[in-house]
Amino acid sequence: MNIRLSHLPSVATLVSFLALSAAPIYGQDQAKPKPEDTEVWQPVPKVVTPGVTDSAPPSDAIVLFDGKNEDEWVSAQDHTPARWVVHDNILTVSKEHGIGNIETTRKFKDYQLHIEWRIPENITGSGQARGNSGVFLASTGPGDDGYELQVLDSYNNSTYVNGMAGSLYKQSIPLANPMRKPGEWNVYDVVWTAPAFNDDGSLKTPAYATVFLNGVLVDNHFELKGQTLYIGKPFYKAYDRAPIKLQAHGDKSEPLSFRNIWVRELD
Repeated sequence: MNIRLSHLPSVATLVSFLALSAAPIYGQDQAKPKPEDTEVWQPVPKVVTPGVTDSAPPSDAIVLFDGKNEDEWVSAQDHTPARWVVHDNILTVSKEHGIGNIETTRKFKDYQLHIEWRIPENITGSGQARGNSGVFLASTGPGDDGYELQVLDSYNNSTYVNGMAGSLYKQSIPLANPMRKPGEWNVYDVVWTAPAFNDDGSLKTPAYATVFLNGVLVDNHFELKGQTLYIGKPFYKAYDRAPIKLQAHGDKSEPLSFRNIWVRELD
């Protein structure tokens, strides 16, 4: 059979035909979609009044340190009242022997955290011995390492990159190094999604952390492999809710300071 090419439909005609064939046909039994079909009106998000500055706590925040006292903190070792140094609206690590880490009196699950911290201007040492501390996003109990967001002078200070400021210690490598020089304040803004566990203690969903350092994203919904251990491979250990802990590292460098600490619990 002879077929003239001139009798074949053009490519454009075929494309138009296929497009029309794929288009939905609305008859009497099928109403044409409306914008309202995809509008959601409930539940209405709660009203939250923002702080007067980007770092000030919003109206629904739990203020953990407002510069006046340590009422929201206890010793992580024996749960006696915290005994760090409060001065000029600043909370400074105590180097007095035996005082050690402090943790919140409250326990948390998922939350948004804001905390500001400063390396002393006259800091000495190098590597991990230069202003070492940590924000433990979940302090899971005595003897446990928990989940640590590293605090360290990473301004012109060389160390292993999964242990520099902005790292989830020994797990994440920060996406950038926006560290300010010693003597200036650094700011962490953190979204912490706690791990969930099954009734038998096995892991249901892992922990995630999103971290901004000085307004720069350094950890993007990072999935943790378990507790942030100093030695060994990470693993998960079941817990429900946990305090937030601040570390008194115990090295010989000058003590760090913190201020303006608040948290918003997330449903």
